[in-house]
Amino acid sequence: MAFHDVRFPTNLSFGAIGGPERRTEIVALASGFEERNTPWTHALRRFDAGMGLRSLDDLSEVIAFFEARAGQLHGFRWKDWSDYKSCLPSAAPAFGDQVIAVGDGQTRVFPLSKAYRSGATVYRRPVTKPVQGSVRAGIGGAEVFVGINYAVDHVAGRIIFDEAPEAGADISAGFEFDVPVRFDTDRIVVSVASFQAGQVPDIPVVEVRV
Repeated sequence: MAFHDVRFPTNLSFGAIGGPERRTEIVALASGFEERNTPWTHALRRFDAGMGLRSLDDLSEVIAFFEARAGQLHGFRWKDWSDYKSCLPSAAPAFGDQVIAVGDGQTRVFPLSKAYRSGATVYRRPVTKPVQGSVRAGIGGAEVFVGINYAVDHVAGRIIFDEAPEAGADISAGFEFDVPVRFDTDRIVVSVASFQAGQVPDIPVVEVRV
């Protein structure tokens, strides 16, 4: 397997439909109660890339992208327009958006993540594919700067500080990010006549663990 560090055309992913999928195993007991469990720590996202196509030129662009990825063989970046920032969709990423760790005086490398809160429950999603040039970081409530205080690993989604942040200091970050995905099919079936009549091809895309 390989991952191609290229992004699916954003003008075509804009019209796609999809979102997170969880897997829950439910056992109904004789008493009427249930036991629920999940083998997944994190959700997988699924999308339909065909929904963003509006012209034959769009279709040609998707087929070229599909062929370059060899169908399901190689992964790629996908912009999920419903969830691609460390902040609210209407805001711009800022260095204090997400507290990703607390310094211990020794650790220099910190993985990016995004917290989802509802009531007292917090789910933290790993972010492995930040967008180039979008990452901002802070230590103890003060912004630090890329190229001066830290570097960004855009392949694995990590911040690498030149010097370890002091113990007890909050490490924060703001960023845009992509979803690592692959095509969930090895063929694209389309009729030009039906496409021009408004019937779009089904081109499933699924998130991959990296």
